[in-house]
Amino acid sequence: MKNEINIKISNPNKIIDGTTKKIDVINYYNDIFSYIHPFIKNRAISELRCHDCFFDCFFKKHPANSSDSLITVNSKKEFLNEVQLGTIEFHPYANLLTSNLPNIMIFDLDPDENLSIKKLREGVFILKQFLDELNLTSFLKTSGGKGYHIVIPFKKTKSWQDFESFAKNIAYVLESKHPRIFTTNIRKDSRNGKIFIDYLRNKQGATCVAPYSLRARKKLPVSIPISWNDLDKIKPNQITIKNYKKFLKLDVWKDFFKVNQKLI
Repeated sequence: MKNEINIKISNPNKIIDGTTKKIDVINYYNDIFSYIHPFIKNRAISELRCHDCFFDCFFKKHPANSSDSLITVNSKKEFLNEVQLGTIEFHPYANLLTSNLPNIMIFDLDPDENLSIKKLREGVFILKQFLDELNLTSFLKTSGGKGYHIVIPFKKTKSWQDFESFAKNIAYVLESKHPRIFTTNIRKDSRNGKIFIDYLRNKQGATCVAPYSLRARKKLPVSIPISWNDLDKIKPNQITIKNYKKFLKLDVWKDFFKVNQKLI
């Protein structure tokens, strides 16, 4: 890679997964910086760092009661330096550093391991329809794991308590209306053919993996924005560090920050 920002890369040929090397991860993040940057700039970030493939990973985040060690990434050089230090995943907080109020709501739809992809997609679409009924514009991305993420931008919100309660109420209404499809119980043994609606991502201090972030999993899948029309075509872990480019060109979330909706 042409080192455009002049950072020193240690162990560039270190194997991360399969044939993927550390330099491949840096090349990926160098390539997609302009896409991920709007979702991480001016936000505190938790990072999943891995120093021995995926067997020695830990979350690096700032202390809950202190801003002394806030991780922030506002330039490409800062960003790639974090990757150089071993960061695979970037998990931004829901509020900007300039505000204590959240402005991005996330529902992580996490299915039972034995649930069919058809049933998972049915559940995702049901949640999308419900948000449409509330006149809320929502966006879809792969999780890079078993499920999908539905993301809702807001221009203005009232409080963390109201924000969390709103997300929780949506989850509980869907569970009540579709008890064979959804559960709000976080225990994996309670899913049994259902989808866990993880609304807990909307608590103060919680995070979720950023759009365009890699996941520290086999084949290095990407949590990448997709269109609602592609829900039935793209699996949650289908897009990886090897095949992301054709999906990157679509830029299906280009209007994400133009959405003007409020929760007050």
